[in-house]
This record gives sequence, structure tokens and C-alpha cells, in this order.
Amino acid sequence: MGDPRGPLDQRRAGVLLHVTSLPGGDLGDDAHRFVDFLRAAGCSVWQVLPLVPADEESGSPYQALSTMAGDPALIHRDAEAGRWLGDPRALDDRRREELATWCAEHADWLEPYVEFMALRELHGGAPWQSWPRPLRDRDPEAVRAALAPVAARVDELRREQWVFAVQWTRLREHAAAAGVLVFGDLPIFVSLDSADVWASRDLFELDEDGRPTTVTGCPPDYFAADGQRWNNPHYDWAAMAADGYDWWRRRIARQRELFDLVRIDHFRGFEAAWHVPVDAPTARDGWWAAGPGPEILAALVETAGPGTLVAEDLGVITPEVDALRTRFDLPGMKVLQFAFDGSADNPYLPHRHGERSVVYTGTHDNDTTVGWWSSLDEGTRDAVRRLLADPGEEMPWALVRLALASTARLAVVPAQDLLGLGGESRMNTPGTDTGNWAWRAPAGAFTPELAARVRALVADSDRLPDPGRQGLSRRGYPR
Repeated sequence: MGDPRGPLDQRRAGVLLHVTSLPGGDLGDDAHRFVDFLRAAGCSVWQVLPLVPADEESGSPYQALSTMAGDPALIHRDAEAGRWLGDPRALDDRRREELATWCAEHADWLEPYVEFMALRELHGGAPWQSWPRPLRDRDPEAVRAALAPVAARVDELRREQWVFAVQWTRLREHAAAAGVLVFGDLPIFVSLDSADVWASRDLFELDEDGRPTTVTGCPPDYFAADGQRWNNPHYDWAAMAADGYDWWRRRIARQRELFDLVRIDHFRGFEAAWHVPVDAPTARDGWWAAGPGPEILAALVETAGPGTLVAEDLGVITPEVDALRTRFDLPGMKVLQFAFDGSADNPYLPHRHGERSVVYTGTHDNDTTVGWWSSLDEGTRDAVRRLLADPGEEMPWALVRLALASTARLAVVPAQDLLGLGGESRMNTPGTDTGNWAWRAPAGAFTPELAARVRALVADSDRLPDPGRQGLSRRGYPR
């Protein structure tokens, strides 16, 4: 499946745990200890959610102030980071040169980001459409004049991003040394109130005041009876095609700088996207509009490298979407919690997975396996038991074993399932605005005993990593 040098060149097991859900909630010691846990557990993949600056109200990493920046809240505020962030004079000559080099290499997204964030702070967090017209329209002279009095803050915003990069690089190097690949997540759409849209308005379907003409979402499905209204602006695909999808090429290159493997959230939006009228009360009254399909995928795969992208193909999936994914040899997703609707041709049933897929007990959008199991009627539970090697095995371990036994090259289990937690530990409930993204693992949860139990299951399913075929370079590209 895919490129023989790619991350999915062999059977692997992984764990889904966002950085904010670590006991420490940041890139510090707990993150490094979790890598050690994964290694001991025989798991060679760590899947995380987007590392971007999360929405300030909801905490969602899928509504970000920038698609390219790292979330400053993830920085481990140790003494070193405190010195670097607090006073630029604390940097020695070597570090000062590293900072300058890093900022120059990332200037294409870093400068719009620091301008946007500083201006946003000057306007009390108000969305950019409400700023004075010259700033709203990013007039260079107006921006320069507005930021001159807060030059120190602009410089601090740059240093924040550099410190994030230093700490993330250390974590990536620790993971690489442990034989652990890092699996990232790229939301297909971006937030209207973001540096990306403010700095590149011509690439989005906006009116002259910077407001969307239609917004993103999805029709009614398993997750929401009225569909979901996400409220992102839609892309102006014709404008993006004019320069060979340069914005997307830069975005995917940034993801590959951060991650070994990247999941494209809502992959189907490249084939067709759901357009919701701005004034519609729900997402029901929308329509599908065609996307660029093969053109954008060709650009992404060429930039990312073969064998490094995964398509999130859940929801309303048409033959055209399947054909697009297959044409570019992207693995799709299989979620076991979706497998038991009684349909014999359900694509999530274990015998229908195939190698070109990534299997999950559930994702960050699902209930935990314990919560899911408790919600099932006895008839559905019987249908699950008929597929288990041991119908009497307790949940969540029965479903974990089923996922690991799948023919899918990669099996990923949310950390909540390894910890046997109920629905109170769910990460996100789609279609709701509160109570999400806050779950954090308790201190000391990832024990040697748990690692040994997981490793035995991983070994039984032939998913222990082959040391002779390990991984990728630190920047993510095949050696």
C-alpha cells in the first residue's frame, strides 16, 4: 500500500491523544514520558489533533486563529522558555542567530500571523472585519503605523512561535529515537477570524466587507440530525488554481515539517463541499458544490510526498469521493463504532477494511468505547459479540483487540479506551458548543503495567514495529 518507504509500509499500532490531554497539557516532561510509554507499549504512532492556536471560546483546534502557527498555550513554561519569552537579551549569540534564521525561513506565514495577532489585541479581540478599513484590508502603511507602538509585543509573538518550534522539535527527536511516528491532523477549512483569511482574502468566497457569501458545514448524518454548521468561509478554487494552489502547497509543507503522517479532515470537501446560506438557521438547507478534486490532490501529494497522507472519509461518501481517494492511493478511515447498523455491506465491518485504511475503535468525535457500549441495546451488543474472538471479553478491551486484529495497516486507539474511561471523558460531541476539548488524562495514568498489557495485544496482532524499517527523518521526509 502506498510508497514502500512511507509510514504505513508495515502494520503499526498507535494511540490518539491530543497534547492538551496529557497530564501536563503541554510539550513538557509528560509529553516525553508519553513517548516512552508508547515505545514500551509497542505502539509506533502517536496521533494528535491540530497544534494550532485554538478558538478562544470553545477551545476547538478546528477553529483556529492560524492554520500555520503553533498554539502558544502548548509551550511548556519552564525556566528556559520563561527567559527566552520574557527578555530577548536572555538569548545568547547562537540562539539569537537560530531565532533570526527560523523567522526568516517561516516569514511567509509568520509575519501575517504576528501582524494579525497584534492588531487583534489592539482591537480587544474583535474580528478583523470590524477593524478600520485600512487595517481590515491590510494596507501596508496602515499596518506598519498601527504596530509601531507595540513593536515589542510583535517581537514577543515571533519568539513564542520559535520557542514552540524548539520544544516541538525536541519532542519529535525524542519520538524518532523511540521509533514513534507523529500523526497530525489538517482541518480542510479555516476559521473566518484567522490570519490566513485576513492575509489572503482573494482566495476565499467573501464579499467586499470580508464576510462569507456561504459557509461550510455538512448535511444531516450520524452525528447531527440537522447537519452541522461550521461557519468557515469557502475557498475560491478558481483563484487558488491560478497559481498552482500555492497556498495549499505551503500549508501541506508546513504540516509535513511538523508530522510524519497527516490526516486530511473532511477529505470529501475536495470533491464537493456543502454550502450553507449565511442566514440559514441550520445546515439542512445547503447544497453540494463541486471542488477541484484531482487538481488539488495532485498538488498536495506532490508536496507532501507519497505515502504520507490519510483521508478522513467519514460521513456522506459518494463513489466519486472514493474514486478520488483511490486514485491518489490515500488510506481511508474505518471506525468500529459505526460497524453495527445491521447492514451486511457496512464498510466499517472488520472483514471489509482492507490494508489501505486506518482503523479506530472511535475517534475524538465519538463517545469512548465504554460510553458507546453502555448506550447500545442488547440486540446490537449481540451483533458485536458475534465478531469477537472472545464474546465474553470486557469492554473496551474487546473492541481494542478487534481493531488491532484488522487488516488495516494502522490501528489507532484513543487513550480514553486504553484507560477504560466512560462517556464523561469524551473529547468532543459534534454539533455542540460547550463541554468539549477539555479532557485531560490523570497524572500517572500511563503505567508500565498498562504498557505491558497493550504490548501483548500489539504483538499478538503482528503490529510491533520492525526496527529495520523504522520511520522517517526528523523533518518527516523519507530517508
